[in-house]
Formats: sequence, C-alpha cells, structure tokens
Amino acid sequence: MISSVNVKLSPGRPWLFVLAMVLSPVTAAGELSGHIAGEQRRFVQDSPFAGPDNNATSFAFAPEYYHAWDSGQQSLIIAPYLRIDSDDAKRTHVDMREFQWLYTQDDWELRTGIGKVFWGVTESQHLVDVINQTDLVENSDGEDKLGQPMVNLSFYRDWGTVDLFVLPYFRERTFAGKKGRLRSGLVVDTDKATYGSGAGRQHVDVAARWSQTYGDWDLGLSHFYGTNREPLLSANQTGDRLLAHYELMHQTGLDLQQTNEAWLWKLEVIRRETKSETFTAATGGFEYTYYGVFDSNMDIGLISEYLFDDRNSELATPFEDDILIGARFAWNDPQSTELLVGMIKDVDSSDHSWNIEASRRIGERWTLSAQARFVSAQNNDSALYSFRDDDLIQIELARYF
Repeated sequence: MISSVNVKLSPGRPWLFVLAMVLSPVTAAGELSGHIAGEQRRFVQDSPFAGPDNNATSFAFAPEYYHAWDSGQQSLIIAPYLRIDSDDAKRTHVDMREFQWLYTQDDWELRTGIGKVFWGVTESQHLVDVINQTDLVENSDGEDKLGQPMVNLSFYRDWGTVDLFVLPYFRERTFAGKKGRLRSGLVVDTDKATYGSGAGRQHVDVAARWSQTYGDWDLGLSHFYGTNREPLLSANQTGDRLLAHYELMHQTGLDLQQTNEAWLWKLEVIRRETKSETFTAATGGFEYTYYGVFDSNMDIGLISEYLFDDRNSELATPFEDDILIGARFAWNDPQSTELLVGMIKDVDSSDHSWNIEASRRIGERWTLSAQARFVSAQNNDSALYSFRDDDLIQIELARYF
C-alpha cells in the first residue's frame, strides 16, 4: 500500500524516457511554481478508537516545474508532493503527482510518464473519474489523487475527441494509520493487499473516452478495464486489521453537462461489473447562479443533486439514495474570496453530513483556506457510522511561488 515515502516507480518504466528528458540539456530552463502550506486540524469530539489525538499539525510542499521547447510542441511537467503530519505516520507521505512528457501535433497529442486525468461534472461525487487512485489520507472528500503511470494518446476530430490510455502500474489507495482520524475501528494493513489479477500491481489497465460538444451540451462516454480503484475491505484472520482486496472490473461511464445561461445541468452514470457484484450508480442535478446579487459583485450559485446506487446497501456506499443541497458564494473581489456550503442527506433516515469550504487570498502570494466537516449517523449499518465522531475544522495557510 502506498501510504508513506515508499513510492515504487519501477514497473512498466514509462517514466524512464521522461527522466532522460529531465537530465538532458533541453530542460536547463523552465518555470518553477507551486506552494508550501501549513495546516492545523481540530477534531471536535474525542475519537472512539484508541490512538488518535484531537489536534494535528502538518506541512505540505508541492512544487511544479514546467518547460516547453520545439516551438511548444514538446513540454515537460514535474510535480512532486510531500506531506509531513505530526500525528499520523501514514499521512506523512511523498508522491509524484505528475512527471510527464507531452508531444503535440495539430490533431493529436501523446503524453507519457506519471500524470493526472480528471473526468466528471457533478459536485457531490465523481463516479466516472476512474483513472487516478484516491489519496485518502490527504482529504476524505476524494478530490486528491495519486499520480498514475500512463501512456495517453489523444485524437482530435470534428466528430469528437478520443482519449486512449494504457496504465501499466496500479497505485493502491492510502489509508489513515493507527493515530490517524477518519477511519474505522480497525486499521487497514497497507502491506498485505491482494488482487483479483495474478499480475497484482503490474496488471496493465486500459481505458478509452470519447467526448464532444453539441451547442450547449458537453458529452463524454468512457470505458475502463482494469484494477478497481475502490478496494473491498475485510478483517484478517485474527480480527485486528483490515485487508484490502482489489478486483478487476469493467466500468462504462457517461458524463453530461448543459450550460443554459444561469443554469448548469449535470449528470454522471456508471455501470460497473466485478467478480463480486454488478451495479449501476448515478448522480445528477443542477447549479443555478444569481449574478451580481444586491447590486454587488457577488455571485451566488444554488446547487442540488440526487445520488443513486442500486446496490441498496449503505455499507457499500453512503450515497445509495441521497440528496445534496448547497450554495456557492463568490465575492469576485481582489482577494478572490469564496465560500462553498453543502449538505448531503439520506432520503430514508436522518443521517447527513455537512461540508463547508472557504478561501481568501492575502496579498499576492498567500492564501488562507478553511474547511469544516460534520457527520451525523445514527444507523450502524451506514458507511458513515465510523466517522460519526470525526467532526473536523481545518485551517491552512499557503504561500505560492
């Protein structure tokens, strides 16, 4: 399990070409950017499990190097990431988010190395986003991703864009350690993962996506075959640890978005087949934006989505029959002040969770961000039940360079 500084980058070796490019004279000049940040977490309640503390301090360093040459037809991006956490040794980890060479022509482009790919349009969850593994120790919202070794060939035609992917090495999900928060009573043993494929991490995954714009509509159709990024967790023989098992899967996805003046309509649907189960899941809804409210520069976006999963099991997913209601506030001021508030509620019970995110730039290079998460789960058959005492307030101060 990749959850510490042990980031193995040997199998498949698509990055060796990129490494050669880094060491060559062509990369002598380039652009260096990124940020360094300090983060303070405060958990409102004591953990029901032995080990975790209520307070945690951490620091993150995320530089990014970019260089282009050959009249812009070739470029290189290198983006490592480091997190050092005061409490959880599993949250202290290093990752190569991107280490990728790009070659472009008029109607096609080739990317090879370690990269990040995002698919999806909805706010509450990204069902179709399947290429990169979730870096769960960074944030429980699933937005942070580990770098994925890949070869990506894209074709641009009048009838749409086709993206083809070969993924020669699998990244295991990161999990909180014994002293970490946002975990169940048993810690996941990150050294004993098993696989549905005999090739293990070396199984070569493949994916394809077609996308096109029709007037106000943006449409994407995708298919993935390979190792499921979401592991099955089960107790070991002694019952003191959880073990992760990664099955092979087929997943077909659709993402659709319509922009109609102040309305933004969104839909994501997947059909996933594994050895243990086959299911369909969907998330759809809208965002309506009021521009210049109260004769000011402020914009307010109202968000509503419905989350469906036909597994009908809250242990398999917390979002099998839920509704998101939220609002996005953008002050459009020189400090880029923003606020996002959202609540996801189970239709059939009182279980719900709140997410609040705010950010404001300070001067030219500093940004102050705050996040709060609150969970109310009374049903012990819910996937959220283990996090019922993990209400969180987090503040981060980042300096960009």
